Amino acid sequence: MSPVLAGVLQFLALAVALGLAYRPLGDYMARVYSSDKHLRVEKWIYKAIGANPSTEMRWPAYLRGVLAFSAVSVLFLYLMQRLQGSLPGSLGFVSIPADQAFNTAASFVSNTNWQSYSGEQSMGHVVQTGGLAVQNFLSASVGIAVAVALVRGFARSRTGELGNFWSDLVRGTVRILLPISVIGAIVLVACGAIQNFSGIHEVGQFMGGSQQWNGGAVASQEAIKELGTNGGGYFNANSAHPFENPNGFTNLFEIFLILVIPFALTRTFGRMVGSVKQGYAILATMVTIWVGFTVLMMWTEFHHGGPAFNIAGGAMEGKENRFGVGGSSIFAVATTLTSTGAVDAFHSSLTGFGGGITMLGMQLGEIAPGGTGSGLYGMLIMAIIAVFIAGLMVGRTPEYLGKKIGTREIKFAACYILVTPALVLIFTAIAMAMPSTLTSMTNSGAHGFSEVLYAYTSGANNNGSAFAGLNANTPWFNTSIGLAMLLGRFVPMVFVLALAGSLAEQKPIPETAGTLRTNKPLFTGLLVGTVMIVAGLTYFPALALGPLAEGLAS
Repeated sequence: MSPVLAGVLQFLALAVALGLAYRPLGDYMARVYSSDKHLRVEKWIYKAIGANPSTEMRWPAYLRGVLAFSAVSVLFLYLMQRLQGSLPGSLGFVSIPADQAFNTAASFVSNTNWQSYSGEQSMGHVVQTGGLAVQNFLSASVGIAVAVALVRGFARSRTGELGNFWSDLVRGTVRILLPISVIGAIVLVACGAIQNFSGIHEVGQFMGGSQQWNGGAVASQEAIKELGTNGGGYFNANSAHPFENPNGFTNLFEIFLILVIPFALTRTFGRMVGSVKQGYAILATMVTIWVGFTVLMMWTEFHHGGPAFNIAGGAMEGKENRFGVGGSSIFAVATTLTSTGAVDAFHSSLTGFGGGITMLGMQLGEIAPGGTGSGLYGMLIMAIIAVFIAGLMVGRTPEYLGKKIGTREIKFAACYILVTPALVLIFTAIAMAMPSTLTSMTNSGAHGFSEVLYAYTSGANNNGSAFAGLNANTPWFNTSIGLAMLLGRFVPMVFVLALAGSLAEQKPIPETAGTLRTNKPLFTGLLVGTVMIVAGLTYFPALALGPLAEGLAS
């Protein structure tokens, strides 16, 4: 079987699996967030944290819950790392330096999982499992909660109430993420991923020295790492490591876990607003971009020129033989079009255009299908921008799902789409102006610039992957990328929840002959165009200096 055919068949198998899971999972999540009943274990949690799950919150109260919970999470994870040397199960590792501990705490709480360290050489079992893995669940659940709050803003009228943050947080964790992760971990263990709390083992002599491996609760962290679109791996090689991703089947299964909730949330959205066709329109937009990016990535990685590439059947340098060009291309697109950031290949080794595709996927805002929750609310923001543009073209007040998109709403949406580009471009410009940055760059020229641009694109968009040719474990990069991750995660949430509150206060507008049908293919095309044009106009100059220049020169 040719490598190209193998890649195509993998993609088709993945699409079928996602299609089979779409309806049942989407309907189930809609029931979870619409139910008035609480499970017994959830009641215990509410009692422990002193929350009343039946109290409805307006958007400022909901936002305070998000920010307060996340701030406590950052502090807790930071202290765990700083005290690691005194904790049991540390495997002899010392405490994490202050700047790196801040970076890691900001990373995992913001659902970014950027790692400026090698996990197997830095983190013990307690920090890995009790700190990082726990935040994989909680940060993902926060993202879904914010998305559900925005959906309620569209679904409700004449009230500013968006639900209860603590109830949404607990339900997302207990009823959705935890049970699916348990199943996912069992599948991974059955296929060869490790799951233990063993110490460090010397496994052999290599080149005059010894090689050591430590065990860990890898399968369980791998499952939620992918399902929650987190991305932080137990090992430095991430999902290219055989302990995390043993074979071709687990590679495809992990891609499935990455995509299944973000895609299924469009069904949840349709159910909660009372029109599954609206959900299908958002889904169609996401799928169009996802398929297009995957095709482009496979094309550039399979057909890059040169005799070595032709003999190998594609650009194999930096890729796992177990997965090949096809599996690595599908994984790279899935992980950068979502906020996952996991890698099964070395992104710095992608072709010039291939690296540009991964960067552009993040720069779109990771909305095709995006992160758990963040992808849906990001796409809904773009839908508001699209109907606003359509309204300008026909001279009609824009509306979406029976709600007017007035001055207030469009300001919130505009602020949302400006936050991450500002963070990416400003931090990249500052970094490139600093002489110390040159010592962190492995490469010079266009590829060296791409390393820095990729780092801040990944941090501000809460992705977490890296070109990895950049030494980011310096006080400057740890601090600046940490700030980019926190600002890129929580400032947009302010505008999302403010928008949700504004929409919920409106009274519904009946459809007329002039209403734009947002459940039709025409709107899907408009939305795809809006997404690509907004990102393209914002980032094209920077991309031209980096991956485009490299790709044209190769």
